[in-house]
Amino acid sequence: MKVPFLDLKPMHLALQSELEAAFNRVLATGNYILGAEVEAFEAEFATYCGTRHCVGVGNGLDALHLILRGYGIGAGDEVIVPSNTYIATWLAVSQAGAKPVPVEPLAATYNLDPARLAAAITPRTRAIIAVHLYGQSADMDAINAVARQHDLKVIEDAAQAHGARYKGRRAGNLGDAAGFSFYPGKNLGALGDGGAITTNDAQLADQLRAWRNYGSRAKYHNEFKGFNSRLDELQAALLRVKLPHLDAWNAARQQLAQGYLDGLAGSGLILPEVPAWASPVWHLFVVRTGQRDALQQHLAQAGVGTLVHYPIPPHLQPAYADAGFQSGDFPIAEQLHREVLSLPMYPQLAPTALQRVIAMVLIISNEVNP
Repeated sequence: MKVPFLDLKPMHLALQSELEAAFNRVLATGNYILGAEVEAFEAEFATYCGTRHCVGVGNGLDALHLILRGYGIGAGDEVIVPSNTYIATWLAVSQAGAKPVPVEPLAATYNLDPARLAAAITPRTRAIIAVHLYGQSADMDAINAVARQHDLKVIEDAAQAHGARYKGRRAGNLGDAAGFSFYPGKNLGALGDGGAITTNDAQLADQLRAWRNYGSRAKYHNEFKGFNSRLDELQAALLRVKLPHLDAWNAARQQLAQGYLDGLAGSGLILPEVPAWASPVWHLFVVRTGQRDALQQHLAQAGVGTLVHYPIPPHLQPAYADAGFQSGDFPIAEQLHREVLSLPMYPQLAPTALQRVIAMVLIISNEVNP
């Protein structure tokens, strides 16, 4: 039995008639940019996250970048980012003209270590970006407490955390603003690129609606040197079909994750840890081992698809060579990036497939860790 890392086809086949109806609805309107579907999705997603406002944008990177712009963060400013994250978190800061300042994670949760934040704050620090990596929320009360002491904005990178909860509250409503991605493989994915910003800040939301649309609130009247980053009307319609299913899909992921946790206990692998205050949505199920590459190779030979999220930390990417970071500067992140391996995880993963993955991991783990 072959088990792919991700298979989106069953999800879309089950919703095919609804997705086609949404497509035809948009086609019939003749309005394909910032129309009724975007407006309706923004309202529905804001309600889902528990925020007052949602602004649809082109993708998750733009969401973070535009939040920073909306708060006036740019040249000469510093923004704290996790050392352990996808590079888009850093790129948003760089695109705004500010400097990303990395802070190490807690190895157990992969997310920002709040105890390390104060040492990274300088007079130029303007914001903290907290990533809810792999679908598990960062410790937001602790992060917000540090931010309040230093008058900093807190921005959630919720690109992998649609529906995740922290002490009962959903991601997207845990800081000053949050950026989401609707890349197809996300827990709530479009059929192309898409993103959104959620916030309770009415002034920020009003600004962002202009920033995303050439800096314009009224046609041909441009208040800012803005951007073209608008959630597509068609993608909004398709996301509206999928949003009512998100909680059920997340529940299926949680059941699969529990299956992995039970089945791989005692395997010798380092398994994910979930704090009592977190309710993750398991965008990824990530294990760790010092024999990561050998395990991945053997699983591939056994027909089990895996991925590495992510092989190179941002500070060692060529894109940030000019920042002067060296190997060893952020040892926790570097160790995580050497050891992490993501196992198959999607709501339609069959129980038989899950058991196949567990069985193969147990067999191969014993072989590569004699």
